[in-house]
Formats: sequence, structure tokens, C-alpha cells
Amino acid sequence: MNVQEEYRETSFSTQSQGQLVVMLYDGAIRFLKIAQEKLEENDHAGKGIYIGKAQDIISELNNSLDMDSGGELSKNLRALYNFLYRHLNRANMERDQQKLRDCIGILEELHEAWEQVAEEDMPSHTG
Repeated sequence: MNVQEEYRETSFSTQSQGQLVVMLYDGAIRFLKIAQEKLEENDHAGKGIYIGKAQDIISELNNSLDMDSGGELSKNLRALYNFLYRHLNRANMERDQQKLRDCIGILEELHEAWEQVAEEDMPSHTG
């Protein structure tokens, strides 16, 4: 393992759960923006690859929900993740930029909310 991989592994393993969720949203948003670029370039295979990467992240977020103790929030997130996954399928098949923008907008809102949660979870570095 090289130094960069080691740093990434250590960084990832020391993140709070909220920070990990923020990182996953970052990745999904980044992949969908690349998918938009690929669509603009008429690279439909590339678009599909990056939409698939974003869907993998959304599936991971969905599968990690604690439905037993998460209450209404988990139910709402599950419904939203399922919607995003299906909407991205349609965006991919229909080559629809607006559907990609819709999903990016939803993910950016979720990202912002989780970023606030993650900041609350971070220990203070004063002293």
C-alpha cells in the first residue's frame, strides 16, 4: 500500500458515521456530474458507467439504514433512495439531463443536512 492509499484508509476508518455519509454523498454527486458531462459529449457508455457508480453509492446508503431503530427518518430516507435509484435508471435510459439535475439537487440537499450533523459529531479542537 502506498502512502496515499494508507492515508485514505486511515482517514476513512477514523471518520464519524455522519462524516462517512457526507463522503458517500460527495462521491455520488461527483459521479453524477461526470455523467452529465459524458451525456453532453454523447458518450452514452461513459454516462451509464458513472450513473451506475452513483447508484452503487445510493444502494449502499439504502442498505445501511437501520430500519429497526431509525423510525420515520429511516423510512423517509429509504423511500427517497429508492426514488433516486429509479429516477437515475430513467435518466440513463432516456438520456435525460433534467433527471440527472433532479437527482443531483436532492443529493446536494441531503449532503448539506448531513454535513451539519457531521459537524455536530466532530470533537472540538480548542485548547
